[in-house]
Amino acid sequence: MGKRGSYHHGDLRAALVDAALALIAERGIEALSVAEVARRTEVSPAAPYRHFPTREALLQATAIRAAELLAAELREALDDKEDPGEALAIAAGVYVRFVCRHHAGMDLIFSDELRNLGDPALTEAGRAVTDILLPIGMALTGNDAEAALALLRKNTAAAHGYAVLFLSGFLRRRSIDIDDIAAEAADTSRILAAAAKGGPPSR
Repeated sequence: MGKRGSYHHGDLRAALVDAALALIAERGIEALSVAEVARRTEVSPAAPYRHFPTREALLQATAIRAAELLAAELREALDDKEDPGEALAIAAGVYVRFVCRHHAGMDLIFSDELRNLGDPALTEAGRAVTDILLPIGMALTGNDAEAALALLRKNTAAAHGYAVLFLSGFLRRRSIDIDDIAAEAADTSRILAAAAKGGPPSR
């Protein structure tokens, strides 16, 4: 049996999402199409619509998968990290590498295009990422929830900016690699953490 037949045993949905992630990694979120995902999965053009009736539905499932992957990477990297300032820096480095690898991050997970769908699975996937980061922000801001969320927004914006500028080629002009970019983002996070605590950045 060829590849096309192998997806009729319950794994087509997952294969389509994996193909969608790969397509986004190569061409960006805007390039996602059900037809191209079907081609890459080697199924008929109609086959994906049994699982994803619209491009939006496929994008939604892909966003959930991206959130799951990011949460798993953050959990692994932050395991047993007790210093919240250093944890924030590590999280920034993880995020930079994630975006550089997948060409998407919070912009996919919390996409405006998906915001109004009201999908509990997507909401829960996004919350899982936030739940990993929020205790770090709370520790750095003296358990001020509003300040913690503001700190996390700044940290994510800085890390995402580093990743996007690297992917665009702007930062590669200086022959900087992903590890260098992740380290610079981490340094920025240390500054943000120190400002939140009212002291000098830790190293």
